[in-house]
Amino acid sequence: MSNILSEISAAVIAGNLGDIADLTEDALDEGLSAEEILNQGLMPGMDHVGVEFRAGRMFVPEVLRSARAMQKSMDILKPLLVESGTRMVGKVVIGTVKGDLHDIGKNLVAMMCEGAGFEVRDLGKDVAPEAFVDAVKEFEPDIVGMSALLTTTMRSMQLTINALEEAGVRERVKVMIGGAPVTQDFANQIGADGYASNAAAAVEMAKQFVGAA
Repeated sequence: MSNILSEISAAVIAGNLGDIADLTEDALDEGLSAEEILNQGLMPGMDHVGVEFRAGRMFVPEVLRSARAMQKSMDILKPLLVESGTRMVGKVVIGTVKGDLHDIGKNLVAMMCEGAGFEVRDLGKDVAPEAFVDAVKEFEPDIVGMSALLTTTMRSMQLTINALEEAGVRERVKVMIGGAPVTQDFANQIGADGYASNAAAAVEMAKQFVGAA
């Protein structure tokens, strides 16, 4: 790996918001492609963050900072990736379900998925089942990710899956759910394809769903 790519990975791991944009521009000036910077700089950095997070050596505030650093670099790279026709590993639609206004966990999953090479459409919070259906029809994702942080809003996950079925698009996507009160048993009960207990696990599951793990 070139020195600049190592520096980009290190900046992501450290959550270095001050230098990541300059490092990304420097890498482009050195003639590296946006795809090389993503695949050999940002993704290894976020992979390391995921490993440390799962092992309990990094915590949510640090992971969020790393994800924000990665996002600053992606803001520069995205137009170039689109221009060059780079194929992302998959597409994800994600949102916090209707009635729920919590979004830190959802934001973390979205940013980490992007760092893992996914194209992400973040629908935000308090997302109605119909909005998920519309996004699946328009964006044609591989995965739909839903988050709920309240036991009272978990029912919206079932309603969203029902809406996807009624619209005839359920079979097109893998449905992944998560959030503090959510369990594997609940995922099984509502017919979701997977449950992830944290952002790093969600990214690993997303990779498995598209055969990129």
